[in-house]
Amino acid sequence: MLMLTLPKEEYLLIGKDIKITFLGGNNNQLRLMIDAPREVNVARGRAIKKRAEKRRNAALKKAQEESGADISTGKAQEA
Repeated sequence: MLMLTLPKEEYLLIGKDIKITFLGGNNNQLRLMIDAPREVNVARGRAIKKRAEKRRNAALKKAQEESGADISTGKAQEA
């Protein structure tokens, strides 16, 4: 892992075609500009976790509907 302290408008190059520019910030927030080719996926960690949670909840709901069981309690639903 690399930890850096950068002055405002300093940039990092990753490979030949990804440029990350530090735009400023304070103790709680950091502003970055990321310039990367379209084929490079750039995603925030929070967004990745949120999508994974939605997929997990959808899978649990589908399994619950298909089995007729309450997955959270492990009990079968009464008809």
